[in-house]
Amino acid sequence: MIKSILPLSAIIALRFFGLFLVLPVLSVYAINLHGATTTLVGVVIGGYALTQMIFQVPFGVISDKLGRKGTIITGLLLFAIGSIFCAISDDILMLMVGRFLQGAGAIGAVVTAMISDLVKEEQRPKAMATMGMFIGISFAASMLIGPTLGSYAGVETLFYLTAVLALGSIVLLLKTVPNPPKIRHTYNGKAKLSQILGNSNLLKMNITNFLQKGLMTFAFMIIPMVLIKNFQWELSDLWQVYLPAMIFGFITMAPAAIIAEKKGKFKEILALGIVFFAVSYLIIGTSTSSTFFVIGVVIFFIGFNMHEPIMQSLASKFAKVHQRGLVLGIFNSFGYLGTFIGGLLGGMFFEKVSLLTLVIVIALICILWIILILTMPNPEKKKLSYIPLTDEYMKNTHNLDTIEDIDEWYINDTENIIIVKYDSDKIQEDTILNILK
Repeated sequence: MIKSILPLSAIIALRFFGLFLVLPVLSVYAINLHGATTTLVGVVIGGYALTQMIFQVPFGVISDKLGRKGTIITGLLLFAIGSIFCAISDDILMLMVGRFLQGAGAIGAVVTAMISDLVKEEQRPKAMATMGMFIGISFAASMLIGPTLGSYAGVETLFYLTAVLALGSIVLLLKTVPNPPKIRHTYNGKAKLSQILGNSNLLKMNITNFLQKGLMTFAFMIIPMVLIKNFQWELSDLWQVYLPAMIFGFITMAPAAIIAEKKGKFKEILALGIVFFAVSYLIIGTSTSSTFFVIGVVIFFIGFNMHEPIMQSLASKFAKVHQRGLVLGIFNSFGYLGTFIGGLLGGMFFEKVSLLTLVIVIALICILWIILILTMPNPEKKKLSYIPLTDEYMKNTHNLDTIEDIDEWYINDTENIIIVKYDSDKIQEDTILNILK
């Protein structure tokens, strides 16, 4: 598993690193371009997420029909081209086009689907958590490198670096990632959009991703602008807020992932992270000194890094195996919509509404969000059996549909096995084998 998952996790992490790299300094850079307004700056910050949201599902469908690797390469090329557009932009509209192009390479769901292709189901939560950890690490590193490198070499250099990383990721993909196996699954039924959208637990996860990404984008909208405008910081000083945020956020990731995955405390970790969001924004909105403002930012990124390693894994746990690609596509689309809305609303209201009013509204939203999360159950742990696909067993697979304690079953034709997920507290593998005889 490690040989295939680490390169894929590195590819998606490098892509996110490229996106995150400019976020700490993008608002103060964009506001100085020709034609800029705070609303347009908000669109620039969150604009990539709009095209991400639009192209998530189409890229997933294309990858199913034409293959994962080719689709990922196409997405990385679009991302590189968009980054170059951003680097050479001399006005706000061209920068906006570049950000839209960056987002058009929507490979997040494709990489997740490829991970699902390459690992067994019981290994997928660990694989998803690994990918989440890599994303969290890239996020933390970008908080330090972005403002430091941007202040000395220029924000344009960050965009050029992003393009180079995208092209390097293509080489990494071709050299180190194996082709996914050709697997034909046989399911009890096809994935239905109405079932997924009507699943209350999946809906709560989609809302969580929307709000989390929206608050992140809004934070990146206001942090550099407030520090520079209200506290007279220089662009080169921003590392002093992002460095402690990176350190404390990074320290928080591993314990949060372990408690959630090993102890099954997913909703508790999510709720605690939301508490940190509310507290952080209240501190940010009421700070009269840069020291307290920095403390608020650090608390925000602690909460964010508690969420990031477990979000994909938790969403996948509420989906049947044949729904997982569609479920994660919708989940990612909600997150990107939140990213875009967070930037747009931040730009619209930043100069029209006091920061104190904004953070009070955010705190109230967080309270409602916590209540929503606490109504969601932690997913139960299920056991999987891998049964040889004999002619006798194949004839009797329909009997599995009658057993209430069997969560789902499907056939892996490549490995010639039947895979059964069941509640081991209520039924044993011997019973399942007898049902198939």
